[in-house]
Amino acid sequence: MAPKWQQKSLNLKPNHTWNLKPNHTWKAKPGYRIFVADRGAVRLDFPESWVVKPAADCIRFHDAEPPNDTCVLGVSYLRLPPDVDWRALPLTELLQQALNGGKRKLRRHGQVHHLPRRDIEIAWIESTFIDPVEKRAAFSCIALARGFNLQSLLTFDYWVEDRACLYPIWQEVLGSVQLGLAIKDPTMGETLH
Repeated sequence: MAPKWQQKSLNLKPNHTWNLKPNHTWKAKPGYRIFVADRGAVRLDFPESWVVKPAADCIRFHDAEPPNDTCVLGVSYLRLPPDVDWRALPLTELLQQALNGGKRKLRRHGQVHHLPRRDIEIAWIESTFIDPVEKRAAFSCIALARGFNLQSLLTFDYWVEDRACLYPIWQEVLGSVQLGLAIKDPTMGETLH
């Protein structure tokens, strides 16, 4: 008779901040912190002073406590069925569907940008909209990252006048995105083999 399978767990609490072990392997650019969802399904860097808030459909990162924030970064992901070649469904097409299916009236769309990566696909587009509450022009950057049978949606909304300081943050976030890491112990970081 085969031995019974036993699940091992660290019994981690959701939405909990953990103290890192002294010899952890996490590394972020100076001025940034690391966000990891579901033990490595999604990993990215975000500015260290930002406020993290879970929402019903994503995790949100604000530059200040709402309602005093001037921008919001949203991150969500889903697991994809493993036996499908997802490259047959281009991210550009999915971005267009996301733009057309949204609740907001996005006005002008830029071109789709593709980040050349060996490990995952990333495509993103920038649009403008008028915020219905503030009646101000804003940018909305929408990105899809796909790889390792995961797909992540990232959105970043900010006021047009804040572009000079916030667009570089968007670039840093996109450059730091990783999918499909296997993190056994989040207090240690990635296991180096």
